[in-house]
Amino acid sequence: MNKSGQIILVFISILFTCYQMLVDHRPFFVIDFFIFTFIAWLVGWQYDKSRYYEKKARASESSYKQLIDSLPEPVYVTSDHKILYSNKAAVELAGVASMEELLGKSIFDFIAPEYEERMIERYKQIKKAKCPVNTIEYKAKRMDGTTFFFEVTSMYIIFGGKEAVLSIGKDITERKEETERLLQKSEKLALLGQMAAGIAHEIRNPLTSIKGFVQLFKSGPPKEEYIDIVLSELERINSIVGEFLVLAKPTAVVFAEKDVRALIRDVVTLINTQSILNNVQIFTEFNSDLPMVSCEENQLKQVFLNLLKNAIEAMPRGGNIDIKVKSKEEDKIIIQISDQGIGIPKDRISTLGEPFYTTKEKGTGLGLMTCYKIIESHYGELRIHSKENEGTTIEVILPTITQPLLKRELVY
Repeated sequence: MNKSGQIILVFISILFTCYQMLVDHRPFFVIDFFIFTFIAWLVGWQYDKSRYYEKKARASESSYKQLIDSLPEPVYVTSDHKILYSNKAAVELAGVASMEELLGKSIFDFIAPEYEERMIERYKQIKKAKCPVNTIEYKAKRMDGTTFFFEVTSMYIIFGGKEAVLSIGKDITERKEETERLLQKSEKLALLGQMAAGIAHEIRNPLTSIKGFVQLFKSGPPKEEYIDIVLSELERINSIVGEFLVLAKPTAVVFAEKDVRALIRDVVTLINTQSILNNVQIFTEFNSDLPMVSCEENQLKQVFLNLLKNAIEAMPRGGNIDIKVKSKEEDKIIIQISDQGIGIPKDRISTLGEPFYTTKEKGTGLGLMTCYKIIESHYGELRIHSKENEGTTIEVILPTITQPLLKRELVY
């Protein structure tokens, strides 16, 4: 430890005593001399000691900063939510040229608004714990506005002589995207397994009937009614496979401007015979000056045909179906199909559209799933509202031609 402070103060005490001796003719070695010299020595010792520790602290802080700068992961120090220091990795992640651009900025400038409350609570925990707290995830943003996901661990420290928080983290955006991709893949595989099991179950039933009647044919001349049953079961298998192919086979479709009213009129004409046989009347109501929609005509007709067939089958004793088409806010058009059927239990509405989940005795659930898929490919929405013993209303919401689609040609 350097003793320059002690030497200087003791020397000043000696000079002052010499001055008194020459001017006032006082003796050199008096009690005052010893007291002042001792005080000078003690103060000088304390001064040298404080300088030593200050120098040691500066060296320690310098080494501390060098260590932080050498780390490959982003590290930053904040106090009262203001950035005091950051390493090179943090500077690069924030999208700025140098650390000076970050100093003094609020940490909230780099956090997505919906995560600010989480960060405030986090800082309260850090100050209370006074030790490293568990890792937490934020949605962060760079200076240019682009966002990323940031996983960070923080701890309470003293930096520059005041309370601060040191945080070290890493960009986990790629990891989250990979996790999401694997989850989607897992969901697709689970759906594929579910569909395969459903198809096997649905096809096995008619095959069992066909097998039984073929065995009867061997024992004697086949009756006409038996042949009709076999043909009916074969048609059922064909129908199941056809619905599945619509979902599984990629088909290129080209969108064109169409009038929804014309599409619905065509579908009503097609299904009128079935509705009359089931004592069901279909009423249509169109608002005037409806905008055109960009769509694939046959696909939308398939959607409306499926929905109307479901509505007819939901009214075994007959009733009315009301179709209303009107403009909706934000350049959208809404098609409402309401029936007076048996309705759907509230707890089952959320599962509609899943493969092989159906409220029908002989349904597969693929028809409604196809509807959801087609409407989704048209950037629209399909909503179902229902009350038991009162009826069901299905809403199809589509963007109009004034609201351009992302793609005019796509594969689904």
